[in-house]
Amino acid sequence: AWTVAAFRHSAGALLVDGDPLGGGLDVLTGIEERPGVRWSGLAVDRGRLSARSLRDAVPEWLPGLGVLSADRESTSEPAPAAVTAVLDTVRRSGDLVVCDVPRSRGPAAEAMVAAADLAVLVVPARVRAALAAGRVAGWVADQNTNQGIVVRGPAPGGLRGRDVAEVVGLPLIATMRAQPGLAAALERGGLRLGRRSPLVHAAESVLDVLAGPEPGSRWAA
Repeated sequence: AWTVAAFRHSAGALLVDGDPLGGGLDVLTGIEERPGVRWSGLAVDRGRLSARSLRDAVPEWLPGLGVLSADRESTSEPAPAAVTAVLDTVRRSGDLVVCDVPRSRGPAAEAMVAAADLAVLVVPARVRAALAAGRVAGWVADQNTNQGIVVRGPAPGGLRGRDVAEVVGLPLIATMRAQPGLAAALERGGLRLGRRSPLVHAAESVLDVLAGPEPGSRWAA
């Protein structure tokens, strides 16, 4: 959703899949059959990449929206040097990059979080989820103090976004209702979002923070 919303803020964007246990962002976006480089096929020459080569190598979700996905055949995280090379390359090109940070707290996750201008935690509106997010926020703070949360409904117990933010101890960027028909849409060929989508609205709120004076940037994790 952030990558779709980014079209209103940026000429191009790259969605980076850092989670080898997540099933692949190419599947989420419905482009798993499109040819293009995944992490295992990415060649990094002495810690550097060509922005043009990277853009041409990865499959596109939409024109200008590239996806660097994890490999379903591998459960290994991308190498930290490769992560840093990709992020540096996109920064030099002026495009926005959105990283799906791996759930394990390994070197690749640390590299993504440390490089981000804004680390965003998406937290379900539930008490246990808020408590767990507080622990994650503590780990993220060791790498990056620029954090915020998006609270995702439904809220079975009536927990409000500001209540979750207070438990987690981070600024509230947006509260969003559940995305209608999301599971069915993913089964029918990937994420497709309209302008009034709750996901897009939340993503635009995140991008508005990125466009503000603090942090002043084009990165999010």
